[in-house]
Amino acid sequence: MKQVVLNLKDGDLTVEEVPIPTIKGSGVLVRNHYSVISAGTESGVVDLADKSLIGKARARPDLAMKVINKAKQDGPISAFQQAMGRLEKREPLGYSSAGTVISVSEDIKDIKPGDRVACAGAGYANHADVVFVPRNLCAKVPENVDFKNACFTTVGSIAMQGVRNADVKIGENIVVIGLGLIGLITLQILKASGCRVFGVDLDESKVNLARELGADLSYSRNSPNLEERIKQFSRGIGADSTIITAATRSNDPVDFAGKITRERGKVVIVGLVGMDIPREEYYNKELEMRISRSYGPGRYDRNYEEYGQDYPAPYVRWTENRNMQAFLDLISMKKISMEPIITHEYEIEQAPEAYNIIKERKPYLGLVLKYDTDKRIEDKVILKSPGPVSAISESFSPVLGVIGAGIFATSILLPNLSKIKGVKLKGLSAASGLSCESVAKKYGFEYCTSDYHKILSDPEINCVSIVTRNSLHASLVIEALKNKKNVLVEKPLALNEEELNAIIEGDYSHH
Repeated sequence: MKQVVLNLKDGDLTVEEVPIPTIKGSGVLVRNHYSVISAGTESGVVDLADKSLIGKARARPDLAMKVINKAKQDGPISAFQQAMGRLEKREPLGYSSAGTVISVSEDIKDIKPGDRVACAGAGYANHADVVFVPRNLCAKVPENVDFKNACFTTVGSIAMQGVRNADVKIGENIVVIGLGLIGLITLQILKASGCRVFGVDLDESKVNLARELGADLSYSRNSPNLEERIKQFSRGIGADSTIITAATRSNDPVDFAGKITRERGKVVIVGLVGMDIPREEYYNKELEMRISRSYGPGRYDRNYEEYGQDYPAPYVRWTENRNMQAFLDLISMKKISMEPIITHEYEIEQAPEAYNIIKERKPYLGLVLKYDTDKRIEDKVILKSPGPVSAISESFSPVLGVIGAGIFATSILLPNLSKIKGVKLKGLSAASGLSCESVAKKYGFEYCTSDYHKILSDPEINCVSIVTRNSLHASLVIEALKNKKNVLVEKPLALNEEELNAIIEGDYSHH
């Protein structure tokens, strides 16, 4: 399958052919139809990757400090090697997509193959033909909502959470500062909530689009007497809440919000902006400032996002998943229109061209990638033509297959195995298609696959190294032995006596 990847070291962005990911617990495999390129999050990562090492350190002093602390603890060489290893790792891009479910894990009962879903989450809802997504990061798409609109669900949930933090009431006067993708969705959610909305942006074209999408009034930030216009709009009261969806290092949005928001009103920050709060303005008005965190409760909680442990609705009414569903419902009810916001559409193969729009600072809003859902997708990728086996001795020529591409495999096993003459590295299997392809290509494997059975059934492979999670060691050892493979397994061989006895007592004679 095709996947968009970014080299963090040099900023090289490519579309690679990688194996499809494997299905894991508490999740689903989804064949993407569309995904969204984020103007904020992804452009920030791409810009960072394009910088020199010094530029990266200046842009992310928090990460530079981690390297410094690591050097103090383990020495400069170890810290440098770890930092370079992290930068050399290619990263998947994307966090908002929509498509059709092709497989579900056994513990998922409310989603089935063929269901239409919107997907969320960096590292999950990637720009790729097929993605694995945990249950709580997917929401069913109503039948009257197409995939191109549904792929904006994650972004829409960010806007939804900002509105929820503003705790708006029917008839309130709300100002939205920043009319980019999230700002334009925010104003439509506010209108659906019965609010009067005033939009502000530096870009006149976005100001005009805001009016088309339902803003009661919308003006450029540079318009004369803007504060007075907002005062008149609010009938002399001031904004009940100001929602900042702009992205700028400037402190102007926070400063301006303090001037236009009424006493005891709320200022909600959704975008990444300067936050040098003018104390006197905020103190005199007793303003409440709220920071809106991503797309709702559950975000950054592994138990919720990865292991499917939901929050009970009576105590947490709007989780990130329920925000996703609410956004899709608003599209279904025609309360939100995405078509006027979608400015560019590219095939997945054209992803580098799409990202150049961001890099070159060309005008854009909604930028989507489209996928060919009719083509055949593979769980095995051939990286090079089969080569001859170099004899290490007259009696045995080791041809190795490796199952697992984690820390032990990449830091200890493969760096040493690759130095041994006469060992042929043939197949590598891992759950993540991108990790599998990256590691296999680095160490010269002939092919990579997300299906470990292809390693065990390969007649040429006579040695298998198992370097997966500990809980899988025993079962994989038994299966490898039944396939007449010599086995090298990372410790522990088994987790308990029952697993150990199963290995010892296994019947390997008929295979």
